[in-house]
Amino acid sequence: MVYDLIRDSTVGQLINRASKGRFLSYPEQRADYVVPARYLLPSSELAEEKPQVSSPPDTAVKRESTISTLAAVDVESQKKQIGEETSIPDPYLVDWDGELDPENPKNWSFRKRAYIAFNISFLTFSIYIGSAIYTSSIPGLMADFNVSLTTATLGLTLYILGYAIGPMFLSPLQELPVLGRNPVYMITLFLFVIFQIPIVTAKNMNTVLALRFFTGFLGSPALATGGASMVDIFPDHAAYAIGIWALGAVAGPVTGPVIGGFAAQAKGWRWPMMELLWITSVAVVYLSFTLPETYGATILLRRAERLRKLTGNPELKTAVERDEDHQSANEILYEALVRPIVLTKEPALAFANVYLGFVYAIFYLWFEAFPLVFNDIYHFNQGVSGLPYLGFIVTGLATYTVYFLYQKYHVTPRIARAEAANPDGKAPPEIRLEIGLMASIFIPTSLLIFGFASKTSVHWIAPVIGAALYLPGIFLIFQSILMYVTSAYPDYAASVLAGNDLFRSTIASVFPLFGRHFFKTLGLGPGCALLAGISFLLMPVYWLLLKYGHLLRQRSRYATSRG
Repeated sequence: MVYDLIRDSTVGQLINRASKGRFLSYPEQRADYVVPARYLLPSSELAEEKPQVSSPPDTAVKRESTISTLAAVDVESQKKQIGEETSIPDPYLVDWDGELDPENPKNWSFRKRAYIAFNISFLTFSIYIGSAIYTSSIPGLMADFNVSLTTATLGLTLYILGYAIGPMFLSPLQELPVLGRNPVYMITLFLFVIFQIPIVTAKNMNTVLALRFFTGFLGSPALATGGASMVDIFPDHAAYAIGIWALGAVAGPVTGPVIGGFAAQAKGWRWPMMELLWITSVAVVYLSFTLPETYGATILLRRAERLRKLTGNPELKTAVERDEDHQSANEILYEALVRPIVLTKEPALAFANVYLGFVYAIFYLWFEAFPLVFNDIYHFNQGVSGLPYLGFIVTGLATYTVYFLYQKYHVTPRIARAEAANPDGKAPPEIRLEIGLMASIFIPTSLLIFGFASKTSVHWIAPVIGAALYLPGIFLIFQSILMYVTSAYPDYAASVLAGNDLFRSTIASVFPLFGRHFFKTLGLGPGCALLAGISFLLMPVYWLLLKYGHLLRQRSRYATSRG
Protein backbone atom coordinates (compact mmCIF):
# COMPACT_ATOMS: atom_id res chain seq x y z
CA MET A 1 0.00 0.00 0.00
CA VAL A 2 2.78 2.46 0.91
CA TYR A 3 4.54 1.88 -2.42
CA ASP A 4 1.35 2.54 -4.40
CA LEU A 5 0.52 5.66 -2.39
CA ILE A 6 3.92 7.22 -2.99
CA ARG A 7 4.02 6.13 -6.66
CA ASP A 8 0.60 7.63 -7.37
CA SER A 9 1.26 10.84 -5.44
CA THR A 10 2.39 14.08 -7.03
CA VAL A 11 6.05 13.52 -6.16
CA GLY A 12 5.84 9.88 -7.19
CA GLN A 13 4.46 10.83 -10.60
CA LEU A 14 7.30 13.29 -11.14
CA ILE A 15 9.89 10.66 -10.17
CA ASN A 16 8.29 8.08 -12.44
CA ARG A 17 8.23 10.40 -15.44
CA ALA A 18 11.74 11.75 -14.84
CA SER A 19 13.17 8.24 -14.58
CA LYS A 20 11.07 7.01 -17.54
CA GLY A 21 9.51 4.33 -15.39
CA ARG A 22 12.68 2.93 -13.83
CA PHE A 23 11.73 4.14 -10.35
CA LEU A 24 8.26 3.81 -8.79
CA SER A 25 7.23 1.89 -11.88
CA TYR A 26 3.82 0.60 -12.95
CA PRO A 27 3.22 -3.00 -14.11
CA GLU A 28 3.30 -1.86 -17.76
CA GLN A 29 6.80 -0.46 -17.18
CA ARG A 30 8.30 -3.65 -15.76
CA ALA A 31 10.16 -6.38 -17.63
CA ASP A 32 7.87 -9.17 -16.46
CA TYR A 33 4.66 -7.50 -17.64
CA VAL A 34 2.59 -9.61 -20.03
CA VAL A 35 0.68 -7.45 -22.51
CA PRO A 36 -2.96 -8.56 -22.92
CA ALA A 37 -3.45 -10.10 -26.36
CA ARG A 38 -6.02 -7.55 -27.47
CA TYR A 39 -3.53 -4.69 -26.97
CA LEU A 40 -0.99 -6.42 -29.23
CA LEU A 41 -3.30 -6.26 -32.24
CA PRO A 42 -1.58 -3.89 -34.70
CA SER A 43 -3.25 -0.83 -36.10
CA SER A 44 -3.19 -0.15 -39.81
CA GLU A 45 -0.03 1.88 -39.30
CA LEU A 46 1.69 -0.86 -37.33
CA ALA A 47 0.97 -3.41 -40.03
CA GLU A 48 3.43 -1.51 -42.21
CA GLU A 49 5.95 -0.41 -39.59
CA LYS A 50 7.14 -2.24 -36.47
CA PRO A 51 6.91 -0.31 -33.23
CA GLN A 52 9.81 0.68 -31.03
CA VAL A 53 9.23 -0.70 -27.53
CA SER A 54 10.92 1.00 -24.60
CA SER A 55 11.54 -2.12 -22.51
CA PRO A 56 14.54 -4.24 -21.50
CA PRO A 57 16.09 -5.99 -24.56
CA ASP A 58 14.93 -9.54 -23.82
CA THR A 59 11.33 -8.44 -23.16
CA ALA A 60 11.32 -6.14 -26.16
CA VAL A 61 12.38 -8.95 -28.46
CA LYS A 62 9.58 -11.21 -27.30
CA ARG A 63 6.95 -8.48 -27.64
CA GLU A 64 8.23 -7.30 -31.02
CA SER A 65 8.19 -10.86 -32.30
CA THR A 66 4.59 -11.26 -31.17
CA ILE A 67 3.55 -8.00 -32.78
CA SER A 68 5.37 -8.89 -36.00
CA THR A 69 3.52 -12.19 -36.17
CA LEU A 70 0.19 -10.47 -35.70
CA ALA A 71 1.11 -7.87 -38.30
CA ALA A 72 1.43 -10.58 -40.88
CA VAL A 73 -2.27 -11.36 -40.48
CA ASP A 74 -5.01 -9.29 -41.97
CA VAL A 75 -5.73 -6.55 -39.40
CA GLU A 76 -9.52 -6.64 -39.58
CA SER A 77 -9.83 -10.41 -39.32
CA GLN A 78 -7.35 -10.53 -36.44
CA LYS A 79 -9.24 -7.76 -34.65
CA LYS A 80 -12.48 -9.72 -34.97
CA GLN A 81 -10.82 -12.92 -33.77
CA ILE A 82 -9.29 -11.37 -30.65
CA GLY A 83 -12.51 -9.53 -29.90
CA GLU A 84 -14.44 -12.78 -29.98
CA GLU A 85 -11.90 -14.67 -27.86
CA THR A 86 -11.80 -12.01 -25.14
CA SER A 87 -15.51 -11.10 -25.33
CA ILE A 88 -14.46 -7.46 -25.77
CA PRO A 89 -16.31 -5.64 -28.60
CA ASP A 90 -13.44 -3.19 -29.09
CA PRO A 91 -9.97 -4.62 -28.38
CA TYR A 92 -8.44 -1.14 -28.77
CA LEU A 93 -10.45 0.19 -25.81
CA VAL A 94 -8.32 0.62 -22.67
CA ASP A 95 -10.50 -0.10 -19.67
CA TRP A 96 -10.31 -1.74 -16.25
CA ASP A 97 -9.05 -5.31 -16.34
CA GLY A 98 -12.27 -6.80 -15.03
CA GLU A 99 -14.37 -5.98 -11.98
CA LEU A 100 -11.49 -6.64 -9.57
CA ASP A 101 -8.81 -4.50 -11.24
CA PRO A 102 -6.57 -3.40 -8.32
CA GLU A 103 -5.90 -0.04 -9.99
CA ASN A 104 -9.61 0.87 -9.82
CA PRO A 105 -10.06 3.16 -6.77
CA LYS A 106 -13.22 1.37 -5.67
CA ASN A 107 -11.21 -1.87 -5.40
CA TRP A 108 -8.50 -0.46 -3.15
CA SER A 109 -8.37 -1.99 0.30
CA PHE A 110 -10.57 -0.37 2.94
CA ARG A 111 -7.45 0.55 4.90
CA LYS A 112 -6.00 2.39 1.92
CA ARG A 113 -9.25 4.17 1.11
CA ALA A 114 -9.74 5.20 4.75
CA TYR A 115 -6.23 6.64 4.83
CA ILE A 116 -6.84 8.58 1.61
CA ALA A 117 -10.17 9.81 3.01
CA PHE A 118 -8.25 11.18 6.00
CA ASN A 119 -5.83 12.95 3.66
CA ILE A 120 -8.66 14.53 1.68
CA SER A 121 -10.33 15.67 4.90
CA PHE A 122 -7.02 17.10 6.15
CA LEU A 123 -6.62 19.00 2.88
CA THR A 124 -10.10 20.46 3.29
CA PHE A 125 -9.48 21.27 6.95
CA SER A 126 -6.24 23.10 6.21
CA ILE A 127 -8.03 25.42 3.76
CA TYR A 128 -11.28 25.88 5.66
CA ILE A 129 -9.46 26.86 8.85
CA GLY A 130 -8.15 29.85 6.92
CA SER A 131 -11.55 31.54 7.01
CA ALA A 132 -12.18 31.69 10.76
CA ILE A 133 -8.59 31.83 11.99
CA TYR A 134 -8.51 35.30 10.46
CA THR A 135 -11.13 36.57 12.91
CA SER A 136 -8.52 36.43 15.70
CA SER A 137 -6.42 38.93 13.74
CA ILE A 138 -9.18 41.52 13.25
CA PRO A 139 -8.56 43.55 16.46
CA GLY A 140 -4.83 43.70 15.74
CA LEU A 141 -5.37 44.73 12.13
CA MET A 142 -7.69 47.53 13.25
CA ALA A 143 -5.05 48.83 15.66
CA ASP A 144 -1.98 48.46 13.41
CA PHE A 145 -3.48 49.85 10.21
CA ASN A 146 -6.04 52.20 11.79
CA VAL A 147 -9.00 50.75 9.87
CA SER A 148 -12.62 50.26 10.80
CA LEU A 149 -14.16 46.99 11.91
CA THR A 150 -15.97 46.66 8.58
CA THR A 151 -12.73 47.11 6.62
CA ALA A 152 -10.88 44.59 8.77
CA THR A 153 -13.76 42.11 8.46
CA LEU A 154 -13.46 42.33 4.66
CA GLY A 155 -10.55 39.90 4.99
CA LEU A 156 -13.03 37.21 6.03
CA THR A 157 -15.60 38.24 3.43
CA LEU A 158 -13.13 38.25 0.53
CA TYR A 159 -11.72 34.85 1.52
CA ILE A 160 -15.21 33.30 1.46
CA LEU A 161 -16.02 35.10 -1.79
CA GLY A 162 -12.79 33.73 -3.28
CA TYR A 163 -13.73 30.14 -2.62
CA ALA A 164 -17.23 30.87 -3.95
CA ILE A 165 -15.92 32.04 -7.32
CA GLY A 166 -12.92 29.73 -7.59
CA PRO A 167 -14.81 26.47 -8.27
CA MET A 168 -16.40 28.00 -11.37
CA PHE A 169 -12.95 28.14 -12.97
CA LEU A 170 -10.82 25.56 -11.15
CA SER A 171 -13.17 22.65 -10.43
CA PRO A 172 -13.90 21.95 -14.14
CA LEU A 173 -10.16 21.40 -14.61
CA GLN A 174 -10.37 18.50 -12.16
CA GLU A 175 -12.97 16.83 -14.37
CA LEU A 176 -10.51 16.75 -17.29
CA PRO A 177 -8.88 13.30 -17.41
CA VAL A 178 -5.65 14.79 -18.73
CA LEU A 179 -5.27 16.61 -15.38
CA GLY A 180 -7.38 14.81 -12.79
CA ARG A 181 -7.82 15.81 -9.16
CA ASN A 182 -4.26 15.88 -7.82
CA PRO A 183 -2.39 18.38 -10.04
CA VAL A 184 -5.05 21.04 -9.41
CA TYR A 185 -5.13 20.26 -5.68
CA MET A 186 -1.39 20.45 -5.22
CA ILE A 187 -0.57 23.36 -7.54
CA THR A 188 -3.26 25.56 -5.99
CA LEU A 189 -2.26 24.49 -2.47
CA PHE A 190 1.37 25.35 -3.21
CA LEU A 191 0.34 28.77 -4.55
CA PHE A 192 -1.88 29.21 -1.49
CA VAL A 193 1.22 28.84 0.71
CA ILE A 194 3.23 31.26 -1.43
CA PHE A 195 0.47 33.89 -1.38
CA GLN A 196 0.19 33.53 2.39
CA ILE A 197 3.72 34.89 2.91
CA PRO A 198 2.92 38.48 1.78
CA ILE A 199 -0.07 38.49 4.15
CA VAL A 200 2.16 37.65 7.10
CA THR A 201 4.61 40.41 6.13
CA ALA A 202 2.00 42.95 4.91
CA LYS A 203 2.65 46.65 5.51
CA ASN A 204 -0.84 47.87 4.71
CA MET A 205 -4.45 46.68 4.78
CA ASN A 206 -4.89 46.68 1.01
CA THR A 207 -2.25 43.96 0.66
CA VAL A 208 -4.01 41.81 3.25
CA LEU A 209 -7.41 42.20 1.58
CA ALA A 210 -6.21 41.52 -1.98
CA LEU A 211 -4.26 38.42 -1.02
CA ARG A 212 -7.03 37.10 1.20
CA PHE A 213 -9.25 36.97 -1.88
CA PHE A 214 -6.60 35.20 -3.96
CA THR A 215 -5.84 32.65 -1.23
CA GLY A 216 -9.55 31.89 -0.93
CA PHE A 217 -9.74 31.51 -4.72
CA LEU A 218 -6.74 29.16 -4.76
CA GLY A 219 -8.07 27.11 -1.86
CA SER A 220 -11.42 26.50 -3.51
CA PRO A 221 -10.67 23.15 -5.24
CA ALA A 222 -10.30 21.39 -1.89
CA LEU A 223 -13.60 22.83 -0.70
CA ALA A 224 -15.54 22.22 -3.91
CA THR A 225 -14.13 18.90 -5.16
CA GLY A 226 -13.20 17.16 -1.91
CA GLY A 227 -16.60 15.46 -1.86
CA ALA A 228 -16.09 14.23 -5.43
CA SER A 229 -12.74 12.70 -4.42
CA MET A 230 -14.47 10.87 -1.58
CA VAL A 231 -17.04 9.49 -4.01
CA ASP A 232 -14.19 8.32 -6.27
CA ILE A 233 -13.03 5.89 -3.59
CA PHE A 234 -16.38 5.13 -1.93
CA PRO A 235 -18.85 5.14 -4.85
CA ASP A 236 -21.23 2.72 -3.13
CA HIS A 237 -21.21 4.60 0.18
CA ALA A 238 -21.25 8.20 -1.01
CA ALA A 239 -23.52 9.47 1.78
CA TYR A 240 -21.23 8.15 4.52
CA ALA A 241 -18.04 9.32 2.80
CA ILE A 242 -19.29 12.84 2.12
CA GLY A 243 -20.46 13.01 5.74
CA ILE A 244 -16.93 12.28 6.97
CA TRP A 245 -15.51 14.86 4.58
CA ALA A 246 -18.09 17.41 5.78
CA LEU A 247 -16.92 16.89 9.37
CA GLY A 248 -13.40 17.80 8.27
CA ALA A 249 -14.82 20.88 6.59
CA VAL A 250 -16.72 21.93 9.73
CA ALA A 251 -13.71 21.29 11.97
CA GLY A 252 -11.73 23.97 10.10
CA PRO A 253 -13.85 27.05 10.86
CA VAL A 254 -14.70 26.02 14.42
CA THR A 255 -11.08 25.36 15.46
CA GLY A 256 -9.73 28.46 13.72
CA PRO A 257 -10.62 30.89 16.52
CA VAL A 258 -9.38 28.38 19.11
CA ILE A 259 -5.96 28.10 17.49
CA GLY A 260 -5.69 31.74 16.44
CA GLY A 261 -7.06 33.37 19.58
CA PHE A 262 -4.19 32.51 21.92
CA ALA A 263 -1.59 33.33 19.25
CA ALA A 264 -3.11 36.75 18.53
CA GLN A 265 -3.35 37.50 22.25
CA ALA A 266 0.31 36.64 22.87
CA LYS A 267 2.06 37.71 19.66
CA GLY A 268 -0.25 39.97 17.64
CA TRP A 269 -2.34 39.65 14.48
CA ARG A 270 0.42 38.21 12.28
CA TRP A 271 0.73 35.00 14.28
CA PRO A 272 -2.65 33.48 13.38
CA MET A 273 -1.69 34.07 9.75
CA MET A 274 1.66 32.39 10.43
CA GLU A 275 -0.16 29.42 11.93
CA LEU A 276 -2.20 29.13 8.74
CA LEU A 277 1.05 29.27 6.77
CA TRP A 278 2.53 26.46 8.88
CA ILE A 279 -0.56 24.25 8.61
CA THR A 280 -0.79 24.58 4.83
CA SER A 281 2.98 24.17 4.41
CA VAL A 282 2.81 20.87 6.28
CA ALA A 283 -0.18 19.91 4.14
CA VAL A 284 1.54 20.61 0.83
CA VAL A 285 4.64 18.60 1.79
CA TYR A 286 2.77 15.72 3.42
CA LEU A 287 0.11 15.37 0.71
CA SER A 288 2.65 15.63 -2.11
CA PHE A 289 3.93 12.23 -0.97
CA THR A 290 0.76 10.56 0.29
CA LEU A 291 -2.29 11.71 -1.72
CA PRO A 292 -2.76 9.59 -4.87
CA GLU A 293 -4.90 10.33 -7.88
CA THR A 294 -8.45 9.08 -7.29
CA TYR A 295 -10.18 10.03 -10.55
CA GLY A 296 -10.76 6.80 -12.48
CA ALA A 297 -10.74 8.46 -15.91
CA THR A 298 -7.28 9.93 -15.24
CA ILE A 299 -5.89 6.63 -13.96
CA LEU A 300 -7.09 4.89 -17.13
CA LEU A 301 -5.72 7.65 -19.32
CA ARG A 302 -2.25 7.24 -17.83
CA ARG A 303 -2.51 3.49 -18.33
CA ALA A 304 -3.42 4.06 -21.98
CA GLU A 305 -0.38 6.34 -22.39
CA ARG A 306 1.91 3.64 -21.01
CA LEU A 307 0.36 0.98 -23.25
CA ARG A 308 0.69 3.17 -26.35
CA LYS A 309 4.34 3.70 -25.54
CA LEU A 310 4.87 0.01 -24.86
CA THR A 311 3.14 -1.35 -27.96
CA GLY A 312 3.56 1.58 -30.31
CA ASN A 313 -0.16 1.34 -31.13
CA PRO A 314 -1.68 4.88 -31.20
CA GLU A 315 -5.21 3.46 -31.42
CA LEU A 316 -5.20 2.28 -27.81
CA LYS A 317 -7.45 4.82 -26.13
CA THR A 318 -9.87 5.11 -23.23
CA ALA A 319 -13.56 5.77 -23.75
CA VAL A 320 -13.14 9.30 -22.41
CA GLU A 321 -10.35 10.08 -24.87
CA ARG A 322 -12.60 9.09 -27.74
CA ASP A 323 -15.49 11.15 -26.40
CA GLU A 324 -13.29 14.20 -25.96
CA ASP A 325 -12.41 14.08 -29.63
CA HIS A 326 -15.97 15.31 -30.24
CA GLN A 327 -16.27 17.84 -27.38
CA SER A 328 -15.58 21.43 -28.34
CA ALA A 329 -14.01 24.11 -26.16
CA ASN A 330 -17.30 26.03 -26.23
CA GLU A 331 -19.11 23.03 -24.73
CA ILE A 332 -16.57 22.75 -21.94
CA LEU A 333 -16.85 26.47 -21.14
CA TYR A 334 -20.65 26.28 -21.22
CA GLU A 335 -20.71 23.40 -18.76
CA ALA A 336 -18.28 25.17 -16.44
CA LEU A 337 -19.56 28.75 -16.45
CA VAL A 338 -23.05 28.98 -17.92
CA ARG A 339 -24.93 25.83 -16.94
CA PRO A 340 -24.53 26.34 -13.14
CA ILE A 341 -26.21 29.74 -13.52
CA VAL A 342 -28.94 28.36 -15.79
CA LEU A 343 -29.77 25.59 -13.34
CA THR A 344 -30.28 28.04 -10.47
CA LYS A 345 -33.60 28.97 -12.14
CA GLU A 346 -34.96 25.51 -11.33
CA PRO A 347 -37.49 25.95 -8.45
CA ALA A 348 -36.08 23.08 -6.39
CA LEU A 349 -32.51 24.30 -6.84
CA ALA A 350 -33.47 27.91 -6.17
CA PHE A 351 -34.92 26.91 -2.78
CA ALA A 352 -31.89 24.72 -2.02
CA ASN A 353 -29.56 27.61 -2.80
CA VAL A 354 -31.52 30.15 -0.74
CA TYR A 355 -31.98 27.87 2.26
CA LEU A 356 -28.40 26.64 2.37
CA GLY A 357 -27.19 30.18 1.83
CA PHE A 358 -29.24 31.30 4.84
CA VAL A 359 -28.01 28.60 7.26
CA TYR A 360 -24.44 28.98 5.98
CA ALA A 361 -24.57 32.77 6.49
CA ILE A 362 -25.79 32.40 10.06
CA PHE A 363 -22.93 29.98 10.70
CA TYR A 364 -20.48 32.75 9.83
CA LEU A 365 -22.45 35.24 11.94
CA TRP A 366 -21.31 33.27 15.00
CA PHE A 367 -17.83 34.69 14.43
CA GLU A 368 -19.28 38.15 15.06
CA ALA A 369 -21.68 37.14 17.84
CA PHE A 370 -19.20 35.15 19.96
CA PRO A 371 -16.94 38.15 20.80
CA LEU A 372 -20.01 40.16 21.81
CA VAL A 373 -21.06 37.41 24.23
CA PHE A 374 -17.89 35.89 25.59
CA ASN A 375 -15.65 38.99 25.52
CA ASP A 376 -18.13 41.74 26.32
CA ILE A 377 -20.64 39.94 28.57
CA TYR A 378 -18.61 37.17 30.22
CA HIS A 379 -15.24 38.99 29.98
CA PHE A 380 -13.22 36.09 28.56
CA ASN A 381 -9.82 37.06 27.21
CA GLN A 382 -9.13 36.71 23.48
CA GLY A 383 -7.64 33.23 23.75
CA VAL A 384 -10.27 31.72 26.06
CA SER A 385 -13.13 33.29 24.07
CA GLY A 386 -12.34 30.89 21.22
CA LEU A 387 -12.84 27.76 23.33
CA PRO A 388 -16.68 27.80 23.13
CA TYR A 389 -16.33 26.92 19.44
CA LEU A 390 -15.27 23.44 20.54
CA GLY A 391 -18.91 22.77 21.38
CA PHE A 392 -19.53 22.48 17.62
CA ILE A 393 -17.09 19.56 17.43
CA VAL A 394 -18.83 17.69 20.26
CA THR A 395 -22.26 18.00 18.64
CA GLY A 396 -20.73 17.33 15.23
CA LEU A 397 -19.44 13.90 16.26
CA ALA A 398 -22.78 13.02 17.87
CA THR A 399 -24.64 14.22 14.78
CA TYR A 400 -22.57 12.14 12.39
CA THR A 401 -23.21 9.05 14.52
CA VAL A 402 -26.95 9.63 14.23
CA TYR A 403 -26.62 10.34 10.50
CA PHE A 404 -24.65 7.12 9.96
CA LEU A 405 -27.25 5.00 11.75
CA TYR A 406 -30.09 6.75 9.90
CA GLN A 407 -28.48 6.04 6.53
CA LYS A 408 -27.69 2.41 7.38
CA TYR A 409 -30.96 1.36 8.98
CA HIS A 410 -33.49 3.61 7.28
CA VAL A 411 -32.41 5.07 3.93
CA THR A 412 -30.35 2.17 2.57
CA PRO A 413 -33.09 -0.46 3.17
CA ARG A 414 -35.68 1.83 1.52
CA ILE A 415 -33.51 2.23 -1.55
CA ALA A 416 -32.90 -1.52 -1.68
CA ARG A 417 -36.63 -2.27 -1.46
CA ALA A 418 -37.41 0.21 -4.24
CA GLU A 419 -34.82 -1.36 -6.54
CA ALA A 420 -35.96 -4.88 -5.67
CA ALA A 421 -39.57 -4.03 -6.50
CA ASN A 422 -38.58 -2.59 -9.87
CA PRO A 423 -35.09 -3.28 -11.27
CA ASP A 424 -35.37 -0.19 -13.47
CA GLY A 425 -36.82 1.98 -10.70
CA LYS A 426 -35.18 4.21 -8.14
CA ALA A 427 -36.21 5.45 -4.73
CA PRO A 428 -37.48 9.03 -5.03
CA PRO A 429 -34.72 11.59 -4.34
CA GLU A 430 -37.10 13.36 -1.95
CA ILE A 431 -36.43 10.75 0.74
CA ARG A 432 -33.08 12.47 1.21
CA LEU A 433 -34.91 15.59 2.42
CA GLU A 434 -36.67 13.95 5.35
CA ILE A 435 -33.81 14.11 7.86
CA GLY A 436 -33.07 17.69 6.83
CA LEU A 437 -36.63 18.74 7.53
CA MET A 438 -36.49 17.13 10.96
CA ALA A 439 -33.13 18.73 11.68
CA SER A 440 -34.26 22.19 10.60
CA ILE A 441 -35.85 22.70 14.02
CA PHE A 442 -32.33 22.90 15.48
CA ILE A 443 -31.68 26.21 13.65
CA PRO A 444 -34.29 28.38 15.43
CA THR A 445 -33.83 26.47 18.69
CA SER A 446 -30.13 27.20 18.69
CA LEU A 447 -30.63 30.86 17.85
CA LEU A 448 -33.25 31.45 20.53
CA ILE A 449 -31.26 29.75 23.30
CA PHE A 450 -28.07 31.58 22.36
CA GLY A 451 -29.75 34.96 21.99
CA PHE A 452 -31.77 35.00 25.21
CA ALA A 453 -29.35 33.06 27.44
CA SER A 454 -26.43 35.40 26.76
CA LYS A 455 -26.58 37.55 29.90
CA THR A 456 -24.53 37.88 33.07
CA SER A 457 -27.26 36.31 35.18
CA VAL A 458 -27.01 33.05 33.18
CA HIS A 459 -24.00 30.74 33.28
CA TRP A 460 -21.78 30.93 30.18
CA ILE A 461 -22.40 27.24 29.43
CA ALA A 462 -25.97 28.04 28.36
CA PRO A 463 -25.03 30.11 25.25
CA VAL A 464 -22.30 27.55 24.48
CA ILE A 465 -24.92 24.78 24.40
CA GLY A 466 -27.27 26.98 22.41
CA ALA A 467 -24.66 27.70 19.76
CA ALA A 468 -23.51 24.06 19.64
CA LEU A 469 -27.06 22.96 18.80
CA TYR A 470 -26.71 24.79 15.49
CA LEU A 471 -24.30 22.15 14.18
CA PRO A 472 -26.85 19.28 13.92
CA GLY A 473 -29.10 21.60 11.93
CA ILE A 474 -26.55 22.86 9.44
CA PHE A 475 -24.83 19.48 9.03
CA LEU A 476 -27.98 17.43 8.40
CA ILE A 477 -29.56 20.10 6.21
CA PHE A 478 -26.42 20.29 4.10
CA GLN A 479 -26.21 16.53 3.76
CA SER A 480 -29.88 16.08 2.92
CA ILE A 481 -30.14 18.91 0.39
CA LEU A 482 -26.85 18.19 -1.38
CA MET A 483 -27.65 14.48 -1.63
CA TYR A 484 -31.12 15.40 -2.90
CA VAL A 485 -30.00 17.79 -5.67
CA THR A 486 -27.32 15.39 -6.93
CA SER A 487 -29.86 12.53 -6.94
CA ALA A 488 -32.54 14.62 -8.64
CA TYR A 489 -30.12 16.04 -11.24
CA PRO A 490 -27.64 13.16 -11.73
CA ASP A 491 -26.58 14.20 -15.23
CA TYR A 492 -25.71 17.73 -14.09
CA ALA A 493 -24.42 17.08 -10.57
CA ALA A 494 -21.18 19.01 -11.05
CA SER A 495 -22.99 22.09 -12.36
CA VAL A 496 -25.63 21.88 -9.61
CA LEU A 497 -22.99 21.75 -6.87
CA ALA A 498 -20.93 24.53 -8.45
CA GLY A 499 -23.96 26.81 -8.63
CA ASN A 500 -24.95 25.98 -5.06
CA ASP A 501 -21.45 26.69 -3.77
CA LEU A 502 -21.34 30.04 -5.61
CA PHE A 503 -24.75 31.09 -4.31
CA ARG A 504 -24.43 30.07 -0.66
CA SER A 505 -20.82 31.25 -0.23
CA THR A 506 -21.60 34.62 -1.79
CA ILE A 507 -24.47 35.12 0.66
CA ALA A 508 -22.35 33.95 3.59
CA SER A 509 -19.48 36.27 2.63
CA VAL A 510 -21.69 39.36 3.09
CA PHE A 511 -23.22 38.57 6.49
CA PRO A 512 -20.07 39.08 8.63
CA LEU A 513 -19.80 42.66 7.35
CA PHE A 514 -22.92 43.75 9.21
CA GLY A 515 -23.09 41.02 11.88
CA ARG A 516 -21.81 43.00 14.84
CA HIS A 517 -23.80 46.12 13.89
CA PHE A 518 -26.89 43.93 13.46
CA PHE A 519 -26.64 42.44 16.94
CA LYS A 520 -25.69 45.71 18.63
CA THR A 521 -28.59 47.57 17.01
CA LEU A 522 -31.30 44.99 17.69
CA GLY A 523 -29.74 43.29 20.71
CA LEU A 524 -28.65 39.67 20.88
CA GLY A 525 -32.07 38.34 21.85
CA PRO A 526 -34.20 40.21 19.31
CA GLY A 527 -31.57 39.77 16.58
CA CYS A 528 -31.48 36.01 17.07
CA ALA A 529 -35.28 35.94 17.29
CA LEU A 530 -35.51 37.64 13.88
CA LEU A 531 -33.20 35.06 12.33
CA ALA A 532 -35.13 32.26 14.05
CA GLY A 533 -38.37 33.65 12.63
CA ILE A 534 -36.96 33.57 9.09
CA SER A 535 -35.88 29.97 9.58
CA PHE A 536 -39.39 29.08 10.79
CA LEU A 537 -40.86 30.63 7.64
CA LEU A 538 -38.56 28.55 5.44
CA MET A 539 -39.55 25.25 7.07
CA PRO A 540 -42.97 25.02 5.35
CA VAL A 541 -41.27 25.62 1.99
CA TYR A 542 -38.90 22.77 2.85
CA TRP A 543 -41.94 20.56 3.53
CA LEU A 544 -43.52 21.57 0.21
CA LEU A 545 -40.36 20.54 -1.62
CA LEU A 546 -40.42 17.18 0.16
CA LYS A 547 -44.13 16.70 -0.65
CA TYR A 548 -44.26 17.95 -4.23
CA GLY A 549 -40.68 17.70 -5.43
CA HIS A 550 -41.60 14.86 -7.75
CA LEU A 551 -43.94 17.19 -9.65
CA LEU A 552 -41.17 19.74 -10.11
CA ARG A 553 -38.89 17.01 -11.45
CA GLN A 554 -41.51 15.86 -13.95
CA ARG A 555 -41.77 19.37 -15.37
CA SER A 556 -38.02 19.95 -15.52
CA ARG A 557 -35.91 19.37 -18.62
CA TYR A 558 -32.85 18.74 -16.45
CA ALA A 559 -34.06 16.65 -13.50
CA THR A 560 -34.64 12.94 -13.57
CA SER A 561 -38.29 11.87 -13.60
CA ARG A 562 -37.51 8.45 -12.11
CA GLY A 563 -38.43 7.68 -8.53
